[in-house]
Amino acid sequence: MKILVPVKRVVDYNVKIRVKPDGSGVELANVKMSMNPFDEISVEEALRIKERGEATEVVVVSIGPAKAEETLRTALAMGADRAVLVETDDAIEPLAVAKILKAVAEAEQPGLIVVGKQAIDDDSNQTGQILAALLGWPQATFASRVEIGSEKATITREVDGGLQTIEVKLPAVVTTDLRLNDPRYASLPNIMKAKKKPLDKKAPADFGVSTEPRLKLLKTEEPSGRKAGVRVNSVAELVDKLKTEAGVL
Repeated sequence: MKILVPVKRVVDYNVKIRVKPDGSGVELANVKMSMNPFDEISVEEALRIKERGEATEVVVVSIGPAKAEETLRTALAMGADRAVLVETDDAIEPLAVAKILKAVAEAEQPGLIVVGKQAIDDDSNQTGQILAALLGWPQATFASRVEIGSEKATITREVDGGLQTIEVKLPAVVTTDLRLNDPRYASLPNIMKAKKKPLDKKAPADFGVSTEPRLKLLKTEEPSGRKAGVRVNSVAELVDKLKTEAGVL
C-alpha cells in the first residue's frame, strides 16, 4: 500500500506573528518557515505504518512556492520515499488544494491519504474533508490512533465527549490530531540522503486546476491587548464582581 501525505510550508510556530502595516496580511519577509506541525504528525504516522510493514511507500506532496522544496526535503529526511512539489506563488485556498490533491491521488493511486487536520496559518480545517468528498472516499477526522487492517482501518477520534472509534474501508482519508504521535527528528545522515531522493515538480495547470481565489481578504488586524486583572480581598468580593461586572453568576 502507498500512503500520500500532503505537507504545507507555514510560519514556524515559535515565531511571533506580525501584521503588515497596511493590514494586507501577515509579514513573511525574513521570517523562519517550517513544516505545519499537524503535517509533521501525518508524516510520522505514515512512516510508522510503513515500518510496521503495512505500507510499502510514503509519498509527500506540497503546494506552494519554490521554497516549499525545503519542507519536502525535511519530510524526505524524516524517511519519506518520494516528493511532489506543485509550484505556485498564489495564495491557495482549501478547495483548490483539495482539487490538486485529488489529481495527485488519481495519478499515485494511494491506499491511504494522511492529512494534518488544519494548517496553523489559516486554521481552515477543510482540506481533508473536501478531498474525501471529491474522491468519494471514507474519511476519519481528528485521529488520535490509527490501526491498519487488510481492507479496513480502525481510527480512534477525539471528540468533545471523549474518544470515538470508527472503522473505514480503504482507500480512505485520515486527518491527524495532536495526540496521535510525537514526530521524529531527522538525523544528519538522513538529511544528506534526502538531497538525492526523487522530487518531482509540477504546476497547478498540469492538473487543470485554477488557483484564482474565491475569497477576498479585506483586512488583517492584530488582537487587542488584554486588560489588566483586578485583585480582590475576599471570596465574597470576587463573587460580587462576578455577579455585577462579569455577569457570569
